[in-house]
Amino acid sequence: MSSGSPHRVPTAEEFAAARDSAEFVELRARFRRFAFPMTAAFLAWYLLYVLLSTYAVDLMSTPVVGALNLGILLGLAQFVSTFLITFLYVRHANRRLDPAAERLRHDLEGGA
Repeated sequence: MSSGSPHRVPTAEEFAAARDSAEFVELRARFRRFAFPMTAAFLAWYLLYVLLSTYAVDLMSTPVVGALNLGILLGLAQFVSTFLITFLYVRHANRRLDPAAERLRHDLEGGA
């Protein structure tokens, strides 16, 4: 639709057929194979940070470089890991999800 040209609106039956198609099932599986493990890994990493901050105060207050301690560095690593996950997801989407979604949309809208 970015070209400004009108597109055909699919019927409910066409949407249902697209939803049940092997291509859509594979697209959804590709998304889930990335999103679920990455979400679980990040939540585990965040929970570890929270637990260490709460129950391992001496460890987290260990000086590393100058006034920076382990807790501060691990906290900053939370931001770094968030940006890394975002970068990996965008790369995954651009390579594996968007082309398949675009093909499905093209088929569903009849070449728009």
